[in-house]
Amino acid sequence: MSNSPRRVAMISGASRGIGAAIAKNLIDNGWDVSLGCRKPEDVLIEHQDRQLVCQFDALDPQTEDRWVAATVAKFGKIDAIVHNAGVMLPVSVLKATDEEFDQTFDTNVKSPMRLSRKVWPHLVDSGQGRIVMLVSLSGKRVRGERSSLYSMSKFAALALAHGLRRIGDEAGIRCTAICPGFVATDMGTALSSAEPEKMTQPEDLAHLVRTVLELPTTTSIAEIPVNWTVEDQY
Repeated sequence: MSNSPRRVAMISGASRGIGAAIAKNLIDNGWDVSLGCRKPEDVLIEHQDRQLVCQFDALDPQTEDRWVAATVAKFGKIDAIVHNAGVMLPVSVLKATDEEFDQTFDTNVKSPMRLSRKVWPHLVDSGQGRIVMLVSLSGKRVRGERSSLYSMSKFAALALAHGLRRIGDEAGIRCTAICPGFVATDMGTALSSAEPEKMTQPEDLAHLVRTVLELPTTTSIAEIPVNWTVEDQY
């Protein structure tokens, strides 16, 4: 086991979109990254010594264990985790089946909670442990019927972020929830009629994530709401 001289971040859902942009930004700015992806074969490995790609499925806790173990085996430590993986089923809370509820909450809430628990000792050992939760503005308001189940899960994810922030304070672990509106990803463009070039770009969020991760422990930021346009609430 080597102990990387650089800081090490785990990023879930990192094969494309926001997660891939975060990984690129961190590597370009001196981090080592461990990427959790459903299809690792879809990820181009450009930096063998600084990049690890592992199979990760939010519905399979065993893949979480293997991912954490592989990260520590390669880099010797974990300084940060970015919870980016998520699912959005466009269904209302009155029409959602039990199976749709379970899939949504298992992916958006239970897996980040489990992963945080599993990496927690490493974040404590880091002395500057960081957690970023990619939540959504849907975790702060409900904008439509078909997003109501998704919003329920994201409200819970926001509460998870606040809980981790509170618990980690004494150990110097900082947790921040980043809550974007529509982002120019496959999901964002499928759900909105707005022109993709006008939406928040994945690279914009990647810059925010790195900024939060690199802030000193003397700075604790609970939430960052982000939108591509002005709305009543944010």
